[in-house]
Amino acid sequence: MPTLSVGRDRLFQALGRSYTQEEFEELCFEYGIELDDVTTEKEISRKEKHLDATTEGGDDEEVIYKIEVAANRYDLLCLEGIARSLRIFIGKEEIPVYRRREIPCESILQINVSKETSQIRPYVVCAILRGVSFNGANYNSFIDLQDKLHQNICRKRTLVAIGTHDLDKVEGPFSYEALKPQDITFVPLKQGKSFRADELLEFYRSDLKLKKFLPIIENSSVYPVIYDKNRTVLSLPPIINGAQSAISLRTKNILIECTATDLTKAKIVLNTIVTMFSEYCDSKFEVEPVGVVYPDDRQFEDCAPEGVFKGKNIYPDLAVTVMDIPLSAITSPIGVSLGVDEVIHLLEKMQLQANLNAANSVVTVHVPPTRSDILHPCDVMEDVAIAYGYNKIPKTKPKCMTTGGQQPLNVFSDKIRGEVSRAGYMEVLTWLLCSHEENFAMVKRKDYGDTAVIIGNPRTSEFEVVRTSLMSGLLKTLKHNIDHRRPIKIFEVGDIVVLDGTHGVGALNNRSLAALYCNVTSGFEEILGLATRIMQVVRKPHEPANTDFIRPSNEPEFFPNRQCYIIYNDKQIGCFGVIHPEVLEKFGIPDPCSFVEIDVQALL
Repeated sequence: MPTLSVGRDRLFQALGRSYTQEEFEELCFEYGIELDDVTTEKEISRKEKHLDATTEGGDDEEVIYKIEVAANRYDLLCLEGIARSLRIFIGKEEIPVYRRREIPCESILQINVSKETSQIRPYVVCAILRGVSFNGANYNSFIDLQDKLHQNICRKRTLVAIGTHDLDKVEGPFSYEALKPQDITFVPLKQGKSFRADELLEFYRSDLKLKKFLPIIENSSVYPVIYDKNRTVLSLPPIINGAQSAISLRTKNILIECTATDLTKAKIVLNTIVTMFSEYCDSKFEVEPVGVVYPDDRQFEDCAPEGVFKGKNIYPDLAVTVMDIPLSAITSPIGVSLGVDEVIHLLEKMQLQANLNAANSVVTVHVPPTRSDILHPCDVMEDVAIAYGYNKIPKTKPKCMTTGGQQPLNVFSDKIRGEVSRAGYMEVLTWLLCSHEENFAMVKRKDYGDTAVIIGNPRTSEFEVVRTSLMSGLLKTLKHNIDHRRPIKIFEVGDIVVLDGTHGVGALNNRSLAALYCNVTSGFEEILGLATRIMQVVRKPHEPANTDFIRPSNEPEFFPNRQCYIIYNDKQIGCFGVIHPEVLEKFGIPDPCSFVEIDVQALL
């Protein structure tokens, strides 16, 4: 859970009153956050330097509150957001209305995107804060919020990178391009000389803060870069901004740009920054839009004002999301009887404007751009429960007796495990994720793009796809235990995942049984015997024994003419055979092996 460090006195000033520590802890609990720690700046410094607590100190040290917030409440990652939320919660402030400044279409500042950016970071969103009044405290909060977002929703800048610029030092229109590193030259932030982009990455390899971001782009043939009208570099995302456009306490007009690989998260990040700090603008809670123009006239949303030419996306998108929710869907899960007026009041405490459609007892909820965590009626119900108070919900006995139990598939899986274990096989547990090569090439299977779920941002090359078979996992297990005494008999009952467009999530979990036999001979008869035993025990008592459950097969992972399909209810549910020598060679296994895999759910 993210933790926000704020000065106690400044927070109380923003809230309009002082609290004792116990009172503030109670307020945090009521709002669904937690006061995690109370410390001081000097105490934090002492801990970082591993100094004794008595080496320095004083009564004038500023007290720091460390407040733990929900991971999806990005609007609570700065003092401005948490103070505003608490003021609304305790009834000291009305819900603000965030709006885009209405300016003529031809006057909207523009950023043009080159087609080469699709090779590295294809999206960019921008906005402008005009007439900002900075002081030391809110300036530091502005910088800290960007760091918090980078660590949280931005996933350490891999998904989104934020850049902020003094608009008075640059000139639009701007351009977002992707160029060869040798073609990008500029003076980076806090440096006194110009660097070429590839030289700059080498320079930052020794920088404790920036070196961890270098792998995001260093292996790319092109680097993303943002220029102004005069070819002044604003930023080299996601690494560093240019020195020319650096913001300071004297900055009045700020250009905020977010480059991204995920457009949805980029919009959330931009909305979070502008809604939190537009309170310091001359026109409070008003944001100037910026048009983003793509070379192929892409439009990702219908948010452009009338008359804007095709292909121009206007950001930020501060539209309110409207949700119609039956009153019973809010009150029933909570377990308390609440009137309409009370529900609306509780929602307003959580920054959600609401009104009742009396014709059908539906509550219309208006979700502001700050509440990107509201995705479903259940989220609205949870906010009502928080505002009502979990401690106020009465404890009640269940109206009916219910008995918990295992899912039928899990019960059946355990019975299958018992049968295979009694046949002398040892159960193993392997990873659900594997490399693309292990799932396809190493077992002589081709990837046609319609089978495996691909991991979008794998942390390692070993976890690139969700397995579509248990074979590679058992072969890897055998490889790491190849010195064990023969025969080696192992099995696994686990889930595989395959793409399936008929399901809402586009994929399907399927329970499978796989067994592997390894000896100085292939042991085809052993695997055939195990498959026969499984088919015997799953048949219904009144059914005759089925001895005709195999058909010839021709799968590439098995040796030709030493393999069969398993048929059940006229449907192919599995395959077994002697593993092809080329497969064994790729896994580094010197002895012959036989393998069987059966769809357990098809047997249920």
